[in-house]
Amino acid sequence: MTEQGARPGVSAQIHYGKAAVTAYRTYATPLRGLTPIPESGFTGRDNTLLAAEIEIDERSDACLPAYTEGDNSMVVATDTMKNFIHVASLEFAGSTLEGWLEFIGRRFLERYEHMAHVHVAAREIGFRPVEVPADDDGRRQPSDRVFAAVRADHATAAVVLARRDGSIQLTDLAAGRAELRLMKLRGSAFAEFARDEYTTLPERTDRALNVYLDVGWRYADPGIAVAPHAARYVASEQVADLVGAVFHGFVSNSIQHLVHEIGQRMLERWPQLIEVSFEAQNRTWDMPRVSHGDDRVRVYTDPPAPYGRIGLVLRRE
Repeated sequence: MTEQGARPGVSAQIHYGKAAVTAYRTYATPLRGLTPIPESGFTGRDNTLLAAEIEIDERSDACLPAYTEGDNSMVVATDTMKNFIHVASLEFAGSTLEGWLEFIGRRFLERYEHMAHVHVAAREIGFRPVEVPADDDGRRQPSDRVFAAVRADHATAAVVLARRDGSIQLTDLAAGRAELRLMKLRGSAFAEFARDEYTTLPERTDRALNVYLDVGWRYADPGIAVAPHAARYVASEQVADLVGAVFHGFVSNSIQHLVHEIGQRMLERWPQLIEVSFEAQNRTWDMPRVSHGDDRVRVYTDPPAPYGRIGLVLRRE
């Protein structure tokens, strides 16, 4: 950012925008043509109801005078931004969350030529069609008009667009699957860790493991995620399925061990990805009761408030 308008010796970095803009788009273009992977049965979605909570953030110097001089002549009101998101969402002809955000950001810079840099991010609002009778024989089918809200893990995305060399360019794109909550009853361990006078945690060679997990990824070419053809697009539903499959089959010695294995599998499955990242929380349940007759029968309880945090970024060299 420049220092124009700031006091001598003081630089200024600014941003402003609108957050928590809900948009429920009906009858968007279906997502088709995904490349299947062994860990997932997800092959696409109808996008009859495509919904997200969107935020837009303007980060260029055009509005610096509003801060330094109280001059609002270049300020696009955040309420205007909200309305703009809704109109652009109506015009969106794509099928992915990333493409939706890229479309909004590109349209924004086209409309407001004095703006040079915009960040658009979103959290998917999940819905699934309810199951309804298909005929009198008891068969069922997804409804084409009734959807139930899904309060669970969801897709995330963020894009950055900027004016460069006289054109609007996609300069960054990040995708993710957030708030995965996974519980494994057996096949996880945590033992042989460093011990000293402060250590009270017992070693466990086979433990029940409850994990909260956010997964992120970046493409070598961000344009893959917003291209009209989905053959190289990485769907967050596929990522969620892969995470579950690895958790099921991999005997881990720690959460660190687990997320590294998931990351390596992701890079193997999708060579178009340049980076995968993880933010995990250890939410392993406490075990106050075990059956005397069958060791598998147990009653757990939530642990106390402090929880472990584990992070990892894997990037191709």
